[in-house]
Amino acid sequence: MARLSVASSFLVASSLFVACHPAAASSSEDRTARIFAQLQHNHSMLEVFMHDFPKGADLHNHLVGAIYAENTMRWAAQDGLCVDMDHKAIKPDHCAQDRGKMRNAATVEADSSSENSMVDSLSMRNFHPSQNVTSGHDQFFSTFPRFIAGMGVTHEGAMLAEAVTRAADDHTTYLELMIAPDIEALIRRGLKHPLQGEDFAAVQASYSPAETQDFITLARQDTDRMEADMRTLLRCDTPQAAPGCRVRVRYLYATLRTFTPAAVFSQISGAYALVKADPRFVGVNIVAPEDDRVAMRDYDLHMRMFHYMSGLDPQVNLSLHAGELAEGLVPPEGLWNHITNAVTVAGARRIGHGVDMAYEQNASATLAEMARRHVMVEINQTSNDQILGVRGNAHPFQLYRAAGVPVAFSTDDEGVERINLTHEYVRAAETWPLTYGEFKDLSRTGLEYSFLPGNSLWAQTAPFRPVHACSHTDMKSEQLTASCATFLQNSEKAQAQWALEKNFVTFEENVNKNTLFRKK
Repeated sequence: MARLSVASSFLVASSLFVACHPAAASSSEDRTARIFAQLQHNHSMLEVFMHDFPKGADLHNHLVGAIYAENTMRWAAQDGLCVDMDHKAIKPDHCAQDRGKMRNAATVEADSSSENSMVDSLSMRNFHPSQNVTSGHDQFFSTFPRFIAGMGVTHEGAMLAEAVTRAADDHTTYLELMIAPDIEALIRRGLKHPLQGEDFAAVQASYSPAETQDFITLARQDTDRMEADMRTLLRCDTPQAAPGCRVRVRYLYATLRTFTPAAVFSQISGAYALVKADPRFVGVNIVAPEDDRVAMRDYDLHMRMFHYMSGLDPQVNLSLHAGELAEGLVPPEGLWNHITNAVTVAGARRIGHGVDMAYEQNASATLAEMARRHVMVEINQTSNDQILGVRGNAHPFQLYRAAGVPVAFSTDDEGVERINLTHEYVRAAETWPLTYGEFKDLSRTGLEYSFLPGNSLWAQTAPFRPVHACSHTDMKSEQLTASCATFLQNSEKAQAQWALEKNFVTFEENVNKNTLFRKK
């Protein structure tokens, strides 16, 4: 997405409304832009402003990492699980009573000092390098095995409820969550069907259709149960429905890159099958530490696996973790081609993180190719800082924008990181000289590159201009033109984008009425 000047962004950012009411639209947006410029360096005021600012999508969000440790501890207490206080980890065993350092989770939760030490262990809160854990990278990735046992299948609905509730409070329109229901079945299948060299066709043919269907059935049932539990917890479909019920949610199936090649290919193959069978799953990803020994050794092989599967099913969307690396974390050659191969070999339509772009051997060519193909990068500022130590001008955010590569902000693991999407918008406003109009475009970009089905509301994105069917509709009116109503009816993506534009109109009206901001 090309960077817009302040003047240009004012003229085009609300083009749907401008088409019929240019004077009123310009006045409303201009005043909001001036307010934003005045408060951009006042942190508290910026927090208030950005909390209510409409955010299109969070496209890079691991559900398992989105949960705050306090909730995980509460569930462990409800389930009577043990807590190993030596290793500050929740165990799958049940504790009828405390046994030395192995304590009942309810006892730990009831003691504020013990609970605080557990929250610090299960997240990045209060992390400082020590002899035991020397880096944010190690602390971050070590949290997951410490708390996974405290979640369990019985709490997946509560996890989803927490994620959509926080999204609603953040004024986020859409979530694309990474989950992996019944991934163990795919890993076991891979161990039973060895991969000979790179004969992907042979191992794909060796999978029993019944075995694949069993996985799909169980994965869909688990997802059904998770969503039903969430809707019950939030009282959806009742007059008392919580705001989280209104957040649109889809899923990316998250495969794991640290297993044997046969087990990884089985996961990828199963994920493609699930995406084809269940419209709630809109794409596939690959996760786990990219600097892991196995992940580094087999990275190019994994990209070729995706290339093969995409040849069979090119309609399956890929958003791949690539370039979540930094100088010194791996040898220099480990930084040379991960993003390039995710784009040119695997065919990724989005890149997660993309932090090491400046170190790619052919960075300029890859950036140009990403701009040409409209491959979006999911920007995770706090995660990149905590894990890789990459922040501020060392982050490639501005590099991507200069090259015309679309970008949008996301959270990664907001519970472990102790953040939300508002935090990421505030952080960006305090790090880079972005205008209000540019923030609107960044918000729009998240929805534009989501994997929601249907045609986009936008005929072009640099600058954003609507399709002809909706170009003459007044955003302040509840009445749609017939052509726009028909267009929206046939596209879920356009519906979400339309809702975001309506939210912008309401937000700007409220900002201009707010006495807190008018004093500025």
